[in-house]
Amino acid sequence: MFKRSFHSRDRAGKAVRPSKRSYREHTRVKLQQSVDSPPVGSTLTSPIITLIVGRDQRLFAAHEDVLSLSPFFSAALKGQFYESATKRVDLPDEEPEILSCVLEYLYKGDYYPRLLHNKRRNSWELEDAQDPNTFGGRGSIESTINHTGVGGVLLKDTAIYCTAEKFGLDELKRLALRKQGLQSGIQIDVILRSARFAYDNTPDTDSRLRAHYLALIIRSRKTFKRSGTMQTEMEIGGSKLFFDLFVAMCNHVDDIVDITNNRSPRSI
Repeated sequence: MFKRSFHSRDRAGKAVRPSKRSYREHTRVKLQQSVDSPPVGSTLTSPIITLIVGRDQRLFAAHEDVLSLSPFFSAALKGQFYESATKRVDLPDEEPEILSCVLEYLYKGDYYPRLLHNKRRNSWELEDAQDPNTFGGRGSIESTINHTGVGGVLLKDTAIYCTAEKFGLDELKRLALRKQGLQSGIQIDVILRSARFAYDNTPDTDSRLRAHYLALIIRSRKTFKRSGTMQTEMEIGGSKLFFDLFVAMCNHVDDIVDITNNRSPRSI
């Protein structure tokens, strides 16, 4: 999973915007096309499926062919969670707010706030993110959600990434990670809780979201070092996160040593 260290493009200290070169032209075009048109065309004639979501059994409705874009739903519509007579799928472990974002993505190719390309600056930004006069409702940029499954606040894009992992939606995973990289000003406890959630809900082979959190902590290590929350989390343990962080920081130190020795050969 780890290289010797993190390249600059992988670091996310302040969660700043990704560099221009990280967005290839074909990715830019693909994202824009997916936003401009639904993935299944303009005519939707397949049966409507009712989704019963979360502990409060919130109801959602979606077309069968749209849901079938996800391997998870394609299998669910043929499995034990599907009531063929009523055309219902029970999803008791999912978060309604997150599923709403997933459905919006399946229909529109993105979810609010949309990822927009600023041609003048040749950079990417989140819809409404720079509008100081917009508050409340869908006009505000809310980077977190209250996740009932963990009983606390998480970064929304992390929850979407993990749900996309479960649903087999790789493009949605990439989109969620891009958006999370544009967020800033997140509390340390939220970052660490989200990192634990990411480790609990992604496979060990995941090299994107996990690496994002490791790079974030390393880049902002002075802040995390002073944090009582970080100390408490490490003392509690129980997550592979902290061993991975140790390995990543060792690799980071090794790179610094190599650079130093190349300039002035010596041993440490």
